[in-house]
Amino acid sequence: MGARLLYLGPLAVALAAVLAGCSKDGAAPAGPAGGGMPPAPVGVVTVAEQAVPLQTELPGRVEALRTAQVRARVNGVVLQRLFTEGAEVKAGQALFQIDPAPYQAQFDSAQATLAKAQANLSQAAALAERNKPLVEAKAISQQEYLLSVASAKQAEADVAAAKAAIASAKLNLDYARVSAPISGRVGRALVTEGALVSAAEATQLALIQQTSSVYVNFTQSANEVQQLRRALAQGQMRSAGNNAAQVQVLLDDGSSKPGKLLFTDLTVDASSGQVALRAEVPNADGALLPGQYVRVRLAQAELPAAMLLPQQAVTRGSAGDTVLVVGPDNKPQPRKIKIGGAQGNQWVVLEGLKPGEQVIADGFQKMFVPGAPVKPVPFVAGAASAAAAGGAPASAPQAPASAASR
Repeated sequence: MGARLLYLGPLAVALAAVLAGCSKDGAAPAGPAGGGMPPAPVGVVTVAEQAVPLQTELPGRVEALRTAQVRARVNGVVLQRLFTEGAEVKAGQALFQIDPAPYQAQFDSAQATLAKAQANLSQAAALAERNKPLVEAKAISQQEYLLSVASAKQAEADVAAAKAAIASAKLNLDYARVSAPISGRVGRALVTEGALVSAAEATQLALIQQTSSVYVNFTQSANEVQQLRRALAQGQMRSAGNNAAQVQVLLDDGSSKPGKLLFTDLTVDASSGQVALRAEVPNADGALLPGQYVRVRLAQAELPAAMLLPQQAVTRGSAGDTVLVVGPDNKPQPRKIKIGGAQGNQWVVLEGLKPGEQVIADGFQKMFVPGAPVKPVPFVAGAASAAAAGGAPASAPQAPASAASR
């Protein structure tokens, strides 16, 4: 027993020394707040007021800037197609050749009729000129002279009619060679060689569309238009331009094309309550095709003083929208806000925040203890996306319920 006491004595002394160094007057050991854990680093966004355009996404449909239907203007059989389907054509370029033989014959006949009328005119004019001195000398009767003058005038009318017949025959002969009325891209041929086309039925031969610039037609609710006008009148918003609002056409691959708003219709569709709008979009690369459905992002007005927050920083629920703001002592505090709409991957905040406040946008999974102090660091969207793509470790603890809902 004595040997055992000699062995335990130094150990008891060492333990007493350790306890005396770690605690004084019975106080707990000093350490970081939050149960001895260091503050969790979180990405924060420092909000600031800025002019924010109000953007609305609407479905739209593409329409060619100009469209021309190539139709037959004379009757006949198509002899030849003179263009490549889907190619660019110029105004006046020949597209089809209709059998010109009947119209060439009419043209030749009209020319022969003109020659005959001109010969008759020469004879009648000469006779009237010869009778003029004779009637003055009383060598012929006045009636005979008047008949010769009338014959000369009738011959002049025959010449004019023959010239008009030539012009008509020339038109029909020219129409037999069908040309493009406008420049643009021509589609497929709607008739083949050997087809009989008719001027009475105006047989369609092809379709030409100009797509270097295109129209995008879309609609907006009449109620939204009225609300926008009231907000502009009350000074809550300011106009993005006089009939020149910015338009972005969103494509399926994520890219966009800029354009401008041309007009807003003056009437409301009685069946749908929608107002028609039209935008013009440059399309030099031909990415937009007539008839294609697209998404149109329209900015008709802007808020002079609003704030933008990443969408991941906002918790949306039936009770309203909330964020976590870094408060005194770096402790997160929930705050209700009012959202005015989306701006890309950000929310437009109208109320609930003050300039300079820090809103937590990333690092919710590191906040193990709700209400514990955090360490604010600037939020970097690219870094957050990369971290999210990499995935969280399997052993990572569960985030608080308020953060998990984000």
